[in-house]
Amino acid sequence: MVEDSVRVGVLSFHSSKESKAICNAIEELGHDPIWLRENNVLLQFADGTFVLDPDVDVVINRLLLSTAKQPVEAAGIANAIARFRPVVNDPDAAALASHKIAAAAAMVAEGVPIPETALAMGTTTVGRISPTFGEEFVYKTIVGTHGGGAWKVHQNDLLTGTVGTRRAFLQELVRTDRERTRDLRVYVVDGSIIGAMYRYADQEEWRTNVARGGSVEDATDTLPDAVAGIATTAASAVGLDCAGVDLIESEDGWCVLEVNPTAGFRGLFRATGRSPAPVIAKVAIERAGGSVDDGLVERLRATLDDSVPSCVPSEVEPIGSDAPVVGLTERVVVSGTTDTRSVVGRAEPINARTRIDLQLAAAIGAGPIQVGTTGSGENGRRRRPVVDVVVGVAGTQRTVDAIVEDRAGDPYPLLLGRDVLGEFRIDVASRYGGRIGDSFEE
Repeated sequence: MVEDSVRVGVLSFHSSKESKAICNAIEELGHDPIWLRENNVLLQFADGTFVLDPDVDVVINRLLLSTAKQPVEAAGIANAIARFRPVVNDPDAAALASHKIAAAAAMVAEGVPIPETALAMGTTTVGRISPTFGEEFVYKTIVGTHGGGAWKVHQNDLLTGTVGTRRAFLQELVRTDRERTRDLRVYVVDGSIIGAMYRYADQEEWRTNVARGGSVEDATDTLPDAVAGIATTAASAVGLDCAGVDLIESEDGWCVLEVNPTAGFRGLFRATGRSPAPVIAKVAIERAGGSVDDGLVERLRATLDDSVPSCVPSEVEPIGSDAPVVGLTERVVVSGTTDTRSVVGRAEPINARTRIDLQLAAAIGAGPIQVGTTGSGENGRRRRPVVDVVVGVAGTQRTVDAIVEDRAGDPYPLLLGRDVLGEFRIDVASRYGGRIGDSFEE
């Protein structure tokens, strides 16, 4: 360790590769990483003082609010710590960025160009404003990640102001003359651009997210100055120290789609061979008054060490031991763009993706149907129809791209895959108490 080493807390309740990479980078830079997990943090107020255990000098906020079971609770914990410790990615800024309409307002106020966007509360208002968006446009939930909760819809689609329990908004579909949809992700850390990549949608998919099979291309050295200015201004507008800014080129120039407070690293490293993790670690260390070797930071950027860090608390229970339990069959609330239904679904962890009956998908307006890559067939990876649906089970809610199939005659119109079951333990002896095959409107 270097003299006067800094204790850097990485606040993350999910086991992401990015959090692991940041912890490992902190240690390689000669300082003390401490992973602040859901099961090892104590916040205490006694005799007018604040106690944080394990204690740290500075915190890197990596809370993923868009998929948190209780986002207000998570943001509140980060805010409590921020009263007494410096935090990289202020909790209020991270919460603002996670809310796409609030983030859009912050950017517009600072002159950042965005596509035409409208939040219409209520079916009547949606019907009144949607014709102004043309024949085809984008329909998104206010909170979402990895491209989940985003649909390309048509003017004649029946839309409401919500998808399940989440509010949704309308946004202009920015078209390009390219054969494959392309957008640009720019990584901004402490006001400087440390990398950029073009992302190309996977074949018939219109979303470019790497998590959805998108391909990447290095854009760091060819980034136009105007785009660089837009990206840094966007990050500043929402108040983030570290952000992945997504932009797309329209006929009128580049505009910002969204600003991500916990953007992934793997796509950027694949495209550029450079990791943001050491740079983020450097910002935190210096904010706490520590120092780093800039040459070492640059050398470490050439690798992406996302192995399990040595700072994982040994006293913490193994990940998943306290996970909620679901039965072999469960009551599931499933939502599309037009309706919500409650059905009995069956847990099928052997499947990576959830599967939905085509009649149920049509009834809730789960669409439009896209073509996704799933599994491995005899001739390689297969292309199958998928739709975005919001799945609520055991008090949690997830947006997933479910495989559409004809399940007529099967008692379960929904088979829950690992995309929904990943956070649960399954009790195969437990079944939902309702009559198998029952379904009713919510």
